[in-house]
Amino acid sequence: MHPLNKFQDPLALIGRVLIAMLFIPGGIGKLMGFAGTVGYIASKGVPLPEVCAAIAVIVELGLGVLLLVGFQTRWAALAIALFTLVITFIFHAYWGVPPEQVMAQKMNFFKNMAIVGGLFAFACYGAGRFSIDGRKDN
Repeated sequence: MHPLNKFQDPLALIGRVLIAMLFIPGGIGKLMGFAGTVGYIASKGVPLPEVCAAIAVIVELGLGVLLLVGFQTRWAALAIALFTLVITFIFHAYWGVPPEQVMAQKMNFFKNMAIVGGLFAFACYGAGRFSIDGRKDN
């Protein structure tokens, strides 16, 4: 048995909480400031900004809660990862911004790629025992 195996379930729980801490408040903020979210999305030239804002709220808030509690974790993580992957290329395209914005956008781009990587790991390995999914598997 690998010595880190005894930490697998607590670390999975901590990982889910930390990732959810990014998405759930973001979803609440988008919901509470829906008009501003729609305006920002529209400013990037994204079609149907109202629909896209609603999708963002559902993904960040709804799927973020599923990830937090560990329910349908693999699917929730995969959906959030794909959402994050797509929006990263739209909202953090560092290769097409003025020079003074490149560093910040590049940092956000690669931060999001790291988050996508963590979400892909949850999609592959699940939520661990300290989750609704883990309780169902016992």
